[in-house]
Amino acid sequence: MNNRRKLIFSLGAGALATTFDSFAQPRDKVYRIGILFSNAAASAKWQVDVFIQALQEFGYVENKNILFEHRYAEGNFERLPAMAAELVQLKVDVIFVNNTPPALAAKQATSSIPIVFAGVASPVENGVIASLARPGHNITGTSNITTELTGKRLQILKEAFPKTVRIAVINSIQPVSDLQFSAVQSEAKKLGMDILRIELRRREDFEQQYEQVRKGRADALYPLDNAINNQLRNLLVDFASQYQLPVIYGSKQYVDAGGLMSYGADLLANYRRGAAFVDKILNGAKPADLPVERPTKFELVINMKTAKALGMKISNSILVQATNVIE
Repeated sequence: MNNRRKLIFSLGAGALATTFDSFAQPRDKVYRIGILFSNAAASAKWQVDVFIQALQEFGYVENKNILFEHRYAEGNFERLPAMAAELVQLKVDVIFVNNTPPALAAKQATSSIPIVFAGVASPVENGVIASLARPGHNITGTSNITTELTGKRLQILKEAFPKTVRIAVINSIQPVSDLQFSAVQSEAKKLGMDILRIELRRREDFEQQYEQVRKGRADALYPLDNAINNQLRNLLVDFASQYQLPVIYGSKQYVDAGGLMSYGADLLANYRRGAAFVDKILNGAKPADLPVERPTKFELVINMKTAKALGMKISNSILVQATNVIE
């Protein structure tokens, strides 16, 4: 090989090595990811599993080049600020959260560590970000736009059960709940339905609060899609079955637990996208430069096994719209 060819080969090999090194470098470091969720570890398992599996597709292997610090509030939101502070003290590289309460807690705990969320309903209205296009500061992620879907859920409920005139709306003490409740009020008025507002704060006062549903003679149930109701979804499903009330939920997980039907964003896609955000950040992207994403896929899931057990007939016009029917 002459000197010129040697020089070209040397330069080409060097450039190739540099290219390979640039891709391999992020995987050579061991990253630490803080997982801060509002619910219990058991109920959050499906969310975490999807997130970690998606990270594996980007080349991250747990206990090899990535470690996880798990913190679960188990529905006790007052614990979130202390948990967020712990993750900051551990100097994690990214904090990954599932919904509004931990997103706000993490935002208050740090202005430098990147934060990625996967299920915040109204991130701008709740003060999590400045705007969808330019979230600002150190936080970004995906929204489930559940507040915007409130009207559609009520329309589905009314079409599936035309005789519905009074809905028991299961509210809770959260900023996102106030926004959703306002949306419910507006849409219910259009559909000619009355609202019975039920406040649910924690598991301990569950039966006492739900006694109002029976006394109020509600003929359908509408749990707002928020962290408290999600934490208590098995109790909500059992209650609806006990009183044989038609109900529509905000996510498929309720139907998987035996609920009647749900309409909402594909949450599995949100958690997969959460992993993509984390990968971009670990490779140098700034959260403020990553626009918040809205869901593009939605699911209408109907549990016909539950409908038959409760003696309920769902209109065909709704059945043909279902993306998933559980027999």
